[in-house]
Amino acid sequence: MKNLVMTVYLLLTGYMAFTQNTKDSVAARLDRVLDNRPSYIAGKEQKILTLKQMLSISNLLPQQVYDINNKLYNEYKKYRSDSAAFYVLKNREIADRLGNRKLRDKADIQLASLYSTAGLYIESKNLLDNIDRSSLPAELLPDYYQCYSEFCSHYGQSNNYTVYYHKSELYGDSLLMVLDPQSLEYQISRAAKLLYRRQNAEAERSLLSLLDKTTDKNPERAMIAYLLGRMYEGNPELQKKYFSISAITDIENSIKDNASLQCLALAYYKTGDIDRAFKFIEAAINDAIFCNVRYRTLEGSSFYPIITVAFQEKERKQKAELRLYLILISILSVFLIGGIIYVYKQMKRLSKIRKELYSTNQKLSKLNSDLHHANDNLYESNHIKEEYIAHFFDLCSAYIDKLENYRKFLNKKASNNQIDELYKALRSTGVAENELEELYKNFDTIFLNLYPTFVRDFNVLLSPGGQILPRQGEMLNTELRIFALIRLGITDSVKIAGFLRYSLRTVYNYRTKVRNKAVVCRDEFEEMVKEI
Repeated sequence: MKNLVMTVYLLLTGYMAFTQNTKDSVAARLDRVLDNRPSYIAGKEQKILTLKQMLSISNLLPQQVYDINNKLYNEYKKYRSDSAAFYVLKNREIADRLGNRKLRDKADIQLASLYSTAGLYIESKNLLDNIDRSSLPAELLPDYYQCYSEFCSHYGQSNNYTVYYHKSELYGDSLLMVLDPQSLEYQISRAAKLLYRRQNAEAERSLLSLLDKTTDKNPERAMIAYLLGRMYEGNPELQKKYFSISAITDIENSIKDNASLQCLALAYYKTGDIDRAFKFIEAAINDAIFCNVRYRTLEGSSFYPIITVAFQEKERKQKAELRLYLILISILSVFLIGGIIYVYKQMKRLSKIRKELYSTNQKLSKLNSDLHHANDNLYESNHIKEEYIAHFFDLCSAYIDKLENYRKFLNKKASNNQIDELYKALRSTGVAENELEELYKNFDTIFLNLYPTFVRDFNVLLSPGGQILPRQGEMLNTELRIFALIRLGITDSVKIAGFLRYSLRTVYNYRTKVRNKAVVCRDEFEEMVKEI
């Protein structure tokens, strides 16, 4: 049983490793293909140039010119639709001169397809409506139904009219009826129909079989892989795999009218890989603009700003981190230089000490006498501490005597029936104010002995124009005392107001006013004060 469990574990581990390596190899291959894109475009341009040079041959028959123009149309159709339309328009003229209705209908279908991708829906519809379907040759029917299906899909997408999606599906059904069931185009169209009707199991079998039968040299492979990517909508990793395969085929065949790069960008965005998402959506938008495919541009523009903003935000954070690292490196460099200087000085100092070692030994006796003197100083220091303790008790005793004398003073007034004088003494706040002032002075002195850099460190947290400094002759002012109490752990405004003899609202206003001057987060300001 143990061996069986180990065998299953090894098989699962091997499968997961194989799946991961396959995914990584497809992604790496896509990166290489993207880097080599200029070479594929150069090959495409060379093929187009060769066809154009054939047009310069003298004494070509109109039918021969038509055929060359048709080849140029096929090269330009998914590459640059404007140029494709140029050669189709020339073929329309040739067909009219020859009076050949078949050639004219073929050119009109091609032109309607190009207008549909470019967003010229009225022109495309007019061309299709002017074609007499009943008189079309059987060989043109697939192109006709394909063009009508694409037109309805594009028009429905641009206007969000669902009725056109239904029409597109109906024309797709008509297309299947006129295609050869053994043809690759028929099998792809049938698999797409199964997919759109949610018959995923059958669609998956068909598409995987077609994918195995094709290579990157077959442009149809891009559509097969794209449909697989759409089918695996709930599985981001499989989506990225098949959209990548589709994109590789499109790039190697210089197909600019593609959907795989857009879908791939969205898949990477959903999984949090913003860099690759931005890379792919930018490539997709550039392809759509280059090819003048309006509906692709609309598709990409719906989420291009979202990915762009996410990418810019990530770049901003990376730049901020880079600046921080540069600052830290600079600081560390300063410390390193300082350390080197310090070590150098220490080495010189050590050398000097070694030279003076002999004289140091001679001074040992003098150091012994100095030690005796230091002991005397220590005795004196202990005596001073005792004096400070005695002064503290004297201060407490004096304060008790003040209270007792004040009590006797009031008692004497009362005994002598000096009621007015008694009331006057009781109403007077001079004693309390003097004692309160002395209390604050003692508090300031003790607090600054504990935290000598509090005022400086506190002002670091405030904006340059809002810093709080005590006036001449003061150690702390009201605002500083409030936050000194907060530093000591007294955060309750009621207790602070009681200690400082202010109203609760006054303390609250002071705290709010100071927080508004902070250069740090206002919600974290008081917590940072506690850490001074």
